[in-house]
Amino acid sequence: MTRVAAIDCGTNSIRLLIADVEIQPDRPAVLTDVVREMEVVRLGYGVDRTGRIDPAAMERTLTAARRYADTCAVHGVEAVRFVATSASRDAENAAEFVAGVREAFAAFGIAPEVISGSEEAELSFTGATGDIVAAGCPGPYLVCDIGGGSTEVVRGESTPSGSRVLQSFSADVGCVRMTERHLASDPPTEAEIAAATADIEAALDAIEAAVDLSGAGTLVGLAGSITTLTAHALDLPEYDPQAIHLARVPAPTVSAKARDLLTMSRHERSELGFMHPGRVDVIGAGALVWERVVDRVVAVSADVVVVTSEHDILDGIALSLARRRSGTDRD
Repeated sequence: MTRVAAIDCGTNSIRLLIADVEIQPDRPAVLTDVVREMEVVRLGYGVDRTGRIDPAAMERTLTAARRYADTCAVHGVEAVRFVATSASRDAENAAEFVAGVREAFAAFGIAPEVISGSEEAELSFTGATGDIVAAGCPGPYLVCDIGGGSTEVVRGESTPSGSRVLQSFSADVGCVRMTERHLASDPPTEAEIAAATADIEAALDAIEAAVDLSGAGTLVGLAGSITTLTAHALDLPEYDPQAIHLARVPAPTVSAKARDLLTMSRHERSELGFMHPGRVDVIGAGALVWERVVDRVVAVSADVVVVTSEHDILDGIALSLARRRSGTDRD
């Protein structure tokens, strides 16, 4: 048993998972949560427009990183992996961010890994598919991770020891990027929604050219935009991860609830009991991305099951670190 910490620092939020991981030969790894936290820091604020991380956003994120480092020390973590995604790939001043994280985690001797979109997709797939396979959802699997700045789609299959990625692609459409680029009004106008939709459809054309969407058994949705839309589809009075995890939401319901969130005012969204304050302004764009992904997949995989997972890239990062330490990195 190894106690590891995974940190996922994306465009919109920074998240921490401390977990005990048991690696067993030729069997799926067993991951047990110790701590799971999330804070909306909006690291990617303005990056699409300026090409740089905003100083206030940088400080918010580094403050959270220092707090996470303290939490790791308190819980006796043996190793930490800090993964930085879309905003840190795109920003001109990413080196300053890297230096700040390195200082925060000096006791663990690590620096943030600014990973590629393809590795981000693979980690998301690995983290998501364990419970999906165990729940009996049919393969092949498509995993979609909608972040603040990018969306990853991965196709893969289950194996006796876990899962295997077959194809993946990362496109620069996400809830923060689409909101900043297109959805300025409150609520968005039909012209703004049409412009965002055209941008998303162009990205999906690129995704479909790289990833075979046809014949999928299960489409798995990850991350805050999708879990929040699922909470809305389930009419939850408050955010309930247990109710959301492995929930099956039919495509017509995804479409209706996405439209609902997209056309609400920010005040109306803020009144929803399940809505995190940090998602109020960007959930419309995230819901639109998911609705278009589901529509595109259903068009070529008519019998696909649409499932939401609360397990995602964080779980994949933790598993990758535990395997690295045990010398059992998968093929």
